[in-house]
Order: sequence, then C-alpha cells, then structure tokens
Amino acid sequence: MTAVLILPGLFGSDEAHWQQFWLRDQPDSICVVQNDFDNPRLSDWMPRLEETLDAVGEAYIVAHSLGCLLAANLAGTAAARQVKAALLVAPCDLQPTHTLHPGKVVFGDMPMGQLPFPAKVVGSLSDRYMSLDCLTLVARCWGAEIKNIGNAGHINTASGFGRWSGGYQLLEGMKSRTRRRRSVAELPMCPVR
Repeated sequence: MTAVLILPGLFGSDEAHWQQFWLRDQPDSICVVQNDFDNPRLSDWMPRLEETLDAVGEAYIVAHSLGCLLAANLAGTAAARQVKAALLVAPCDLQPTHTLHPGKVVFGDMPMGQLPFPAKVVGSLSDRYMSLDCLTLVARCWGAEIKNIGNAGHINTASGFGRWSGGYQLLEGMKSRTRRRRSVAELPMCPVR
C-alpha cells in the first residue's frame, strides 16, 4: 500500500482539523511531524520531508496551507520522483501570511515552478491567506488542476472542516487516475514495421 504523507502548515493541525481525522481514518496515512510548527523554516522542514519520503518510498501527499508550499518546494529535488500525486488544500500566499504572522515564517520566495508530479489545488472564495486570483495563478504555474469549493475560509477547523469526506474522494480520484496512467504506460509497445 502506498503511503499518504500528511503535511500540516503553520501551527500544525489541531485535533479537530480534517488532517487529524485523515490520520485516524486512513491507515496508510503518516504525518510528517516537524520539530517546530510554530516557527517554520523551509531549511528545517524540507529535510524532514525528504527523510520521510526516503523511508516510505513512493507516496501521495496531502498538504494544507504552508504544507502546500513545502510540497511545491520539492520541485527540482530528487525526492520529487517519489511523489505519485499531491492534493494541495488551501495553499497560503506568503505575503498575507507574513502580514498575519509577522516574523513567524521563513520560507523564501513563493514557489511558482511547474510541479513534476500530478497535483490538485483545492481553494476557497473566502480564504484570507490566498485570494482566488492568486490561487488560480499559483495552480496554473504549478501545472495543477484547481477545485474551488466555495466560501470555505481556509478549509480548516475554524471554517468547520473536521472529518472531510470530500477530501478523501478527491484523493481517491487522483489515485485512480495515477493507476490508469501507469497501466497505459505499462502496455507493450507495438512492433515497428
């Protein structure tokens, strides 16, 4: 069974957060636990993600907020080859994040390069961490599908997202497409005449 790596964002995910339910409900899920969720540094978080990917082999990623930027920063690394697909929920724009939490986040520039793995970005019309226009631009730059789920805030506990069956369905759809893509790639080549 391929692991599902859960990547929380700033301050981690509280017990009522949909990521915590995911960890309890989905036996193949593993949380990538960072040493300091309250003062995230890309230089600290990335090695932990790469170590976890090395330990589990291939994995799906389910990220929230700053965890989405961590996943996007995998682009250009050897570890990115181990990611089968990523579900990136409510990514944060670093500018409003720095305004809302001054001095907390050291993550460099907003990653805007194409992701080397299939990805779906899930966003909201009412997320104070990323406008819909920015979400659309980021998804386009990442080469990701986009799913707007309406007025859902930051898609976290504060906006009413505890157990989130819609999230499970989104990842299952991505897994199904990944399996179909692999089975087509494994078909024998037609002989050349």
